[in-house]
This record gives sequence, structure tokens and C-alpha cells, in this order.
Amino acid sequence: MNERTRFGGRVAVITGGASGIGAATARLLHAEGASLVIGDLDADAGSALVAELGVERTRFIATDVSDFDAVKALIDGAVAAFGRIDVLVNNAGIGSLSSIAALPVQEWRKVLAINLDGVFFGCKAVLPVMVAQGAGAIVNTASASGMAGDFGFAAYNAAKAGVINLTRTAAIDHARDGVRVNAVCPGPVDTPILAGIQGIPGLRSDWEDRVPLGRFASAAEIAQVIVFLASDAASYVTGVSVPVDGGLTAHTGQPNLPRVMAALAGEAQ
Repeated sequence: MNERTRFGGRVAVITGGASGIGAATARLLHAEGASLVIGDLDADAGSALVAELGVERTRFIATDVSDFDAVKALIDGAVAAFGRIDVLVNNAGIGSLSSIAALPVQEWRKVLAINLDGVFFGCKAVLPVMVAQGAGAIVNTASASGMAGDFGFAAYNAAKAGVINLTRTAAIDHARDGVRVNAVCPGPVDTPILAGIQGIPGLRSDWEDRVPLGRFASAAEIAQVIVFLASDAASYVTGVSVPVDGGLTAHTGQPNLPRVMAALAGEAQ
């Protein structure tokens, strides 16, 4: 099958699909032939994306992923519109920055409700559809921050770590049903969730310096991995969480001694 039509006749649902990684994934899946249902709280951005991609193969349904009934309505709406669901991308998420002692209980609950409950709700709602079809692929957006701890990211770290292990469990529970479940673990990505760092002097350059590839990812780069995991090219891949982080999690966090020594040698000359 031509790569540009490898999702022809297939239906994908994307939560948090109106911007960032979700929108980049929507554009790529659409370009490769998929029909799409985009779930998001931002109706203006969702409607604009539908207008961009065209109403023939794209729908938008306003969705609060922290509400199971809303997620179930999204899945039911996709089946009603296109008759099946082949791919679910659980992508909706929010950030949080606070020490544990200062973290408001309501913020903790909100982050887990969107970032973790939302993934569970998506899986719970779509699995009966995929199991009945005998096939399907779920891709969850976790994070490099689910693979290790970060300073001040208690709620976000906990939620994304939960997504990684939920992904494993869903994968082994439903492998014999023909349903594959995987996750991507992005590092820093140029998306709205990180837009606020632009106003903090020196933060971006320091962050980029910690990434072996030396830069943030684009949303499109994360989308490429999501689409691969959703495709038949990954037909024997399930239960994995793929770091898409420029080498960030390959690093222990210790100083770059060769660079330090080279700098010292240069100063000595």
C-alpha cells in the first residue's frame, strides 16, 4: 500500500486533537487517507481544523476527557459518523508545576483526571468497539516525564507514569483480541503547553542544552511516531512506550565532562 494512503478506509479518533501534537497527528493521518473525529474542549480550534481538512472525512466533537460520559459520546459519535474506529489517540493533557507541599489538592485531581483518567476513559469506551471488530490500535501520549522524576512536576509525573503502565496492562489484556496498545513519551516539544517558557530568560536554552540533539521537537515529529505505532508497519508492536525525546532519557543527568574539559583546555591556552 502506498504510504500516503495506508490509512485509507480507516477511522481515527484523537483527543486533544485541535492543537499541538494532536493537530499534527490529525493532519498526518488525514493526509494518509484516514477519516477523523477530533475531540477537544477548544471548539474554535477544532472547527478551524475541520474546515482546513475538509468536512468529508473530518468531524469535531467537543469533549472533556475528564468526564467518562463525554468520552463515551465521542466514541459513539465516531461510530455513528463512520461506522467503525480503527485508531484511538489518547492525547489530551495539561501541565502542572508545583512542589508537593504547595500543590493544591484540586490541581492534583485535575491533572490526574485529564492526563490519566482521560486515557483510561478513552480505552474503556473504545475497546468494546475494537474487540468486536477484531482489530484496532490505541496510542497514548505519555511523556519522558513518566519515565523519571522532574523537579516540581509531581502531578504530571504521576499521571504520565500511570499512562505508561496502563498502556502495558491494556496491551496484554487485549493482545489476543487483535488490539494493540502503545504509548509515545515525548521530551520537550514546541506546543502550546510549553509556550509559557518563552517569557523565562535562559530557560529554553538551558533546557535545549540538556537534550543530546540540542533542540525541542516539533509536534510533527511526535506525530510521525504516533502514526507509525497506529499503522500496520507496527503490527507486531504492543505494550511499548517509545521515548521521542532527542536522547533526553538516555542521559544520566551528570555533567558533560568532555565539554567541560575542552572548555578548560581552551581557557588555558
